[in-house]
Amino acid sequence: MSCIFCMIKNGDIPSKKAYEDDNILAFYDVNPQAPVHILVIPKEHIESVDCITPENSAIVAKIFEKIPAIAKEAGITNGYRVISNCGPDACQSVKHLHFHILGGAQLADKMA
Repeated sequence: MSCIFCMIKNGDIPSKKAYEDDNILAFYDVNPQAPVHILVIPKEHIESVDCITPENSAIVAKIFEKIPAIAKEAGITNGYRVISNCGPDACQSVKHLHFHILGGAQLADKMA
């Protein structure tokens, strides 16, 4: 499989883990865009937000239930941003559903 996030999940590529359970992996981004930048992925390969279905949406709910604890454990205490890019116009660079947790400092109020 050529999906870099699946290779990280499988341990083929090392990562600095922030959280892991049977269904979710959270790890620090190697090219951080904020003082704390964590990626949260479902272990099941789901390509993007466009591919969330009634059959796999429970894992997305679980991710959002865990994000506050992941952020807190990473030392984010004054707020954070959660982003998921979907498709080429949004610059989705890895075709595996993932959520960026950005925090650790005052973030810019504009996205572009």
